[in-house]
Amino acid sequence: MNIEKDDFPGATIADAYSRDGFVAPIDVMSTEEAQTLRADLEGAEATLADDQDRLALLRTYPDRLLPQFDALVRHPKIIEAVATVLGPDLLVYSGALFIKPAKSDKVVSWHQDLTYWGLDDAEEVTCWVALSPATQRSGCMKFVPGSHRQRIVEHVDTYAEDNLLSRGQEILVDVDDNDAVFAELQPGQASLHHGHLFHASGPNMTDDRRIGVAIRYIRPSMKQEGGERPLVALASGVDRFKHFNIAATPRGRLLECDFDVCAREAALRAKLFL
Repeated sequence: MNIEKDDFPGATIADAYSRDGFVAPIDVMSTEEAQTLRADLEGAEATLADDQDRLALLRTYPDRLLPQFDALVRHPKIIEAVATVLGPDLLVYSGALFIKPAKSDKVVSWHQDLTYWGLDDAEEVTCWVALSPATQRSGCMKFVPGSHRQRIVEHVDTYAEDNLLSRGQEILVDVDDNDAVFAELQPGQASLHHGHLFHASGPNMTDDRRIGVAIRYIRPSMKQEGGERPLVALASGVDRFKHFNIAATPRGRLLECDFDVCAREAALRAKLFL
């Protein structure tokens, strides 16, 4: 089943999110603005084509390396939508890209986002912004409405080669695909989903890349269970808790100093998510 805007008549984002664990689609920017962001990304990818390590950092930390993506995580329409769920004080825990090449068998198995992050609470919202069409044919996300009411369920690490997730993690609960709804998005549209929501996505059968930015917002009251202090961005409001180190905005485009910061952060997070 596809989601249409008319499925939420009169309901606020907060109401729909509380009921279903997700909201989609949300108009964030024009198609032209999304195309500008995509062009910026693909230009950066071309620049780094011969440096796979830095290309990986770009796809993990675009908001730390490209000023336009730093602006995206602070976009007023995104902040307004997320604030209806989490409140006005917002940190960006991560803002990675999820890219499926054209004619790709890459999938994302059924999982819950918060399984491996080591955070002490579930006050998190993922805003997934489409930079290219995310349709059933291109492998858009699909959600099980209401599944966010379950806490973290057991997952198994498959490390499957066709899985975009770092561990190929998959929940050990049987999911009936007939219960799932497809969150199709056009470039410039976004979805919100809860960190406990069951979600997945299929292969990209189209001739274009499927490009999305997954921006993970958390309340400043959250913290790492082990006391570590990874870098986050202060996207809105104030941080009264100081549980994390606040990242500076990019000092320019693809700068050496910003790559150094991202490399150190990637090493820390690799230890956190073991």
